[in-house]
Amino acid sequence: MSDTVIQVENLSKQYRLGIVGATTISDDIRRYWAKIRGKDDPTLRIGQVNTLNKIQNSEFSSDKYRNQNYVWALKDINFEVKQGEVLGIIGKNGAGKSTLLKILSKVTGPTTGNVKVKGRIASLLEVGTGFHGELTGRENIFLNGAILGMTKAEIKGKFDEIVDFSGIERYIDTPVKRYSSGMYVRLAFAVAAHLEPEILILDEVLAVGDAEFQKKCLGKIGDAAKGGRTIIFVSHNIGAIRQLCSNSILLTSGEIEAQGTTSEICDLYLNKTNISEGKAEIKFQENLNKEFQLLVLKLMNKESEIINNFSCDEDIYIDMICVSRKPVPGLYGALLIYNNDGIHVLMSDTFDIGENIFDKLSSGNYNIRIKIPSRTLGHGSYKVMINFTSSQSFNNFWIDTHECAASFRIDDITTDRGNHRAGYFSTLLKWETNKL
Repeated sequence: MSDTVIQVENLSKQYRLGIVGATTISDDIRRYWAKIRGKDDPTLRIGQVNTLNKIQNSEFSSDKYRNQNYVWALKDINFEVKQGEVLGIIGKNGAGKSTLLKILSKVTGPTTGNVKVKGRIASLLEVGTGFHGELTGRENIFLNGAILGMTKAEIKGKFDEIVDFSGIERYIDTPVKRYSSGMYVRLAFAVAAHLEPEILILDEVLAVGDAEFQKKCLGKIGDAAKGGRTIIFVSHNIGAIRQLCSNSILLTSGEIEAQGTTSEICDLYLNKTNISEGKAEIKFQENLNKEFQLLVLKLMNKESEIINNFSCDEDIYIDMICVSRKPVPGLYGALLIYNNDGIHVLMSDTFDIGENIFDKLSSGNYNIRIKIPSRTLGHGSYKVMINFTSSQSFNNFWIDTHECAASFRIDDITTDRGNHRAGYFSTLLKWETNKL
């Protein structure tokens, strides 16, 4: 394996739906009879993949077994992880991410294929993994450490660091069954990160903790990676994946759809999930109860063409048709632009330049246009949020709000760096040289 510490070969995992246990006695007999005849396992002849919103019948060779429901949680997975690599695994719910980590952590075994691991593994697969509810936080630290193969002396040497990092020193002698989910994950992550395994496997550990603790976790994971430890990180937080992982894998319905650099894989995943939102013109259903309402939104270039794919070198126009059914005291509008990582990159409101022209806007239809100048935003995909609100309205503070009114993409096609330019903006800065 040389510097390869994890090697996964033709890995597949099969589950039987609705039944506790992998197979029936009948299946076991069929499997045994096939084995002594030198035949393939007949219970594995299934074409069904794992999807959350469809019910499919498994395709057995015999009609007698055709209605038994099986599913492939993973199918023919192949990849390897090098020493010191931080590998991200992304995909929709039900894609097989957690199943893969459970197999790597030896919580469950594969149906076919094999996994070769070199080094000690520490896993944090869900809140409270490896904790006993009746034991205190202190006792669970020693229990977890022992499970990971640490001696009592080694655990004692790290104990104060673990407790300090977790931030729950006051409750360390309280049974963990009384901990909140946030306290659970704080202590569990602190144990897994500080007992120095060669391989660290993390499944959505940042989903429960608060913002402060998430920041500490990201820093600790980064430090562990710099120290040469191998990390496999599963998260729906694409920003965290981009920050921590050098390479990533995209799982779709139990199969590897793509693997490569994190930037490429994250862009592929996010573009796939946003296909249905990529409309350049949106018409909203009228609601006569709203005092002020957005009726139509268009994304246009300077030639007034309705598009949602732009170059960094062209202006973007957000053109709206609105109706004011009655004057609203204090009414103002706000535009918010988010990137695909959910990061708020741009905001504007009607107070930006001069007096708020929306305050007590008279009844009637209005055309509103906002211009985003060229070279403002960097390459990538973006979502548009439009919000009309007033703190003085008697009916409702939120007059008319659209969290994803439209989406668009920008590409940098004229500079040398192009779409490899880092950062949120595409502003070109002039470099001047004066000889002294």
